[in-house]
Amino acid sequence: MELAFYADPLEKFVIKKDSTFALMKEAGERGHRIYAFCQHDLVLNGQNVHARVNGIELTGTEDHRWFDVRETEDRGLETFDAVIVRKDPPFDVEYLNSTYLLELSARKGARIFNRPDALRSHNEKLTIAQFPEFMVPTLVTADQEQLRSFHAEYRDIILKPLNAMGGDGVFRIGEDGLNLGAAIEILTASGRKAVMAQRYIPDIVEGDKRVLLINGQVVPFALARIPQKGEVRGNLAAGGTGRAQLLSERDRQIAETLAPVLADRGLFLVGLDIIGNWLTEVNVTSPTCFREIAQQTGFNVAGLFMDELEKTV
Repeated sequence: MELAFYADPLEKFVIKKDSTFALMKEAGERGHRIYAFCQHDLVLNGQNVHARVNGIELTGTEDHRWFDVRETEDRGLETFDAVIVRKDPPFDVEYLNSTYLLELSARKGARIFNRPDALRSHNEKLTIAQFPEFMVPTLVTADQEQLRSFHAEYRDIILKPLNAMGGDGVFRIGEDGLNLGAAIEILTASGRKAVMAQRYIPDIVEGDKRVLLINGQVVPFALARIPQKGEVRGNLAAGGTGRAQLLSERDRQIAETLAPVLADRGLFLVGLDIIGNWLTEVNVTSPTCFREIAQQTGFNVAGLFMDELEKTV
């Protein structure tokens, strides 16, 4: 197959932990041809969407020389067997606009994973509200008084922006309320932007578990991302340590409930975040942790992805 990856610039990949690299490596080992393009490479000309794509070859190394550009060409996305969306957040206006262009391509026959309309419909923070049976007490608002009241009720809370990634902008406000006002001002831009407040989950000390769903299939291992000392964020990008482990009974209950629903909505790859017994995020843009799970357990996550993709296209 010819596979086009919509991603961030390849030069910025951290190969030792990059899940997009894992997918490309698996695809190359299966004999598929690999292409890549970035957000700024998308073009709408009249009714036609095309992209300036680089055909790449993997060199077999895992340093900055990990790929060579084979050729560069303009191509309609419908000419590929599959377009795999791996663009990292923030899900800003440019990201939103790119989903509109991708959707125009889909109407011309492009096969895009995850589906562009599904990306727009599933904010990575807000989607948990569609599954309230798995959600801790949560408030989304830009109103300072409501956020203060939420803290007064639950005493120990997490505040976070709605469109960031990697733990960016996450605050814990304890019982003393220290810095509550400052955190609210910063995150809401003084009342202009909605933020999410959640009751703090003490089980974070055992890790923020990433559970992967692939075309409705549940990967049997999670990566528990354990915060470093003095941190509340388990994200690997924030210095957390990854520990692969079998899914708990509750993890599997959550995953098996959401997997068929989300797959039916056009979400081929999803990364659930679970702390203790609670679903905290539904990641749909570029879920990670493929390499860590594979290295620690031997389970080939990228292989399952390619198996399911090959069956689908």
